[in-house]
Amino acid sequence: MKEFKHFIHGEYTSSATGKTFENRCPIDNHLIGIVHEAGETEVDAAVRSAKAALTGPWGKLTQAQRTALLNKVAARINERFDEFLEAECLDTGKPRSIAQHIDIPRGAANFTAFSETLANHPTESFRLDTPDGRGALNVGHRVPKGVIAVISPWNLPLLLMTFKVGPALACGNTVVVKPSEETPATTTLLGEVMNECGVPPGVFNVVHGFGPNSAGEFLTSHPLVNAITFTGETRTGEAIMRAASVGLRNISMECGGKNPALVFADCDLEKAVEGTMRSAFVNCGQVCLGTERVYVERPIYDAFLKRMKEEVAKLKLGPPDDATANFGPLVSLEHREKVKRYYDLAREEGATVEIGGGIPTMGGNLDAGAWIEPTIWTGLSDDARVIREEIFGPCCHIRPFDTEEEAITLANDTDYGLACAIWTENSSRAVRVAEQMEVGLAWVNSWFLRDLRTAFGGAKQSGIGREGGVHGLEFYTETKNICIKL
Repeated sequence: MKEFKHFIHGEYTSSATGKTFENRCPIDNHLIGIVHEAGETEVDAAVRSAKAALTGPWGKLTQAQRTALLNKVAARINERFDEFLEAECLDTGKPRSIAQHIDIPRGAANFTAFSETLANHPTESFRLDTPDGRGALNVGHRVPKGVIAVISPWNLPLLLMTFKVGPALACGNTVVVKPSEETPATTTLLGEVMNECGVPPGVFNVVHGFGPNSAGEFLTSHPLVNAITFTGETRTGEAIMRAASVGLRNISMECGGKNPALVFADCDLEKAVEGTMRSAFVNCGQVCLGTERVYVERPIYDAFLKRMKEEVAKLKLGPPDDATANFGPLVSLEHREKVKRYYDLAREEGATVEIGGGIPTMGGNLDAGAWIEPTIWTGLSDDARVIREEIFGPCCHIRPFDTEEEAITLANDTDYGLACAIWTENSSRAVRVAEQMEVGLAWVNSWFLRDLRTAFGGAKQSGIGREGGVHGLEFYTETKNICIKL
């Protein structure tokens, strides 16, 4: 049995209170290990260590030296690839085929990609005329924002955590990470890598726990935290915003989504089916960018629905070590209960269950795991809760539309605005529709195709701010203007 301790000032430490909680594997609910729950003492120690590191050896490194160090971190993650893969699969239950091609490689790459962006992004300068004719020179200068609180989610634990830690450290900040209580393993393991690569103590810290009256609340309300970056549900984001308002700390939030896919009759049908299968069911539907609402132009509606059902029927449920499996469990039994309640609600609201809709029989020890069937519904009204609320499970509702204007109206009729997918072979329509989508990311004939140089974030209740590329640099640094009178 493993023990997951906090990582503070380069050392693994227990909680002063002795409080712990269980980390269970969603594959069969076996106990992976015990996680130490941070109290105010541990969070305060982590934040103060991060604050002190800003003026220690870390703060004296040049940009090139920081980049070299973070490149070593990325390389070491890849050297210990199998350990990170095993930890991620145990925590999440996801198939190895997914984690080994997405989660771990991208988790490592986040340390190199943002260092390169910083090295190649100039600051501004302006020559200013003055009454004496001699002029002045204004030069932009970036400095680290300080101590960054990183609140990371459980669906892509390593990838989304390093998506924040990578640029934060590249810009010279220090971090205190609070990973999801469901998935503590890879964040904890990263502490070992930091020490192996010579990252100074206090630069990377980890505290475990929950939200209210636990590590999350203590961290986001700590007065020495300069900025907070969060990925998770909208209600938690609102609580963090309230905490950040004390002291006017900066925030960057990527929150919930109820993302639409718009499938036009002029699409490549097979391409649209393959892409929608991924967007609705990859990672067991536990992707903030996933499409739970699918709108299909009426002439191809029946054909599209038929093909989707055929492809869902081919999904193979199984544990990570089953090489033939491409569909894992949900992250926990608790989350399965939430998703199952929506499955039951869909029936109550009058949905036609086209496929799935229940809990599968897996056999043996697997029956104790958090398994659920991939599901397609039709027939719900546009005001049904299943259409309005984020489920975060392997499900989608497919509905016909008749005109482009109707499709746009239906897609935008939501409190959220994270992403959308548009399927059409008409380039004019693609641009026209994408420009009208009230989202932060609009994909055309693709989904989850990410260039780390581009902006990432949502509109409406899907978040505040943008990360990725130079947009992340804007959040993780303060730009000061130096005005030099000549």
